Amino acid sequence: MISKFFTSNTYLIDEKVNMFKFANAYNVYNENGETVGKIEQKLSFGAKMLRLLLNPAMLPFHLDIVNTDGDVEASLQRGWTFWMSKVAIIDPSQQTIAIIRKKFTFLKPSFVIETTTGDVIAKITGNFTAWNFSITDATDAEIGTISKKWNGVTKELFTTADKYIVDIVPTYTNNDANKLAIVATAITVDMVMKEKK
Repeated sequence: MISKFFTSNTYLIDEKVNMFKFANAYNVYNENGETVGKIEQKLSFGAKMLRLLLNPAMLPFHLDIVNTDGDVEASLQRGWTFWMSKVAIIDPSQQTIAIIRKKFTFLKPSFVIETTTGDVIAKITGNFTAWNFSITDATDAEIGTISKKWNGVTKELFTTADKYIVDIVPTYTNNDANKLAIVATAITVDMVMKEKK
């Protein structure tokens, strides 16, 4: 059964600003401006030191999506990468449920979310400005969007650096694992974009 966290259709993502930060962190709100969780990057001391010496796009990363009770709803993990990165989406039982792959494109940022057997769950494709994304299912039907437009939301909550809104079409009904994978990818796309290779 999918967690209550993933039953929402709108997520407002706000990056926490820290001048000396090594790790990325974000607050997650619902459409009413209520906190529903946070996104945290986990870094060891050694990983922090490597980030001073090497291109972060090469380095492994681990993100946790955590609810307001402190429970991990999903994790995104990537190993060392030297070309096109592959990110695993892990559920709370530590099972890999999907893989995010960066597609090779010259102009538009594009990601595909696949099952562990290679079936397409969804695609996330940006426009030329990189910060309007369309989320489509395996049949190319649009099931959501990611943007930095804040129409109708509580703007005064968002006073830090990167902030964006994820909308999933309310009529989208697929299996729970697919919904988890799509939402987990969408609400971490800023981090994946920053660390992409």
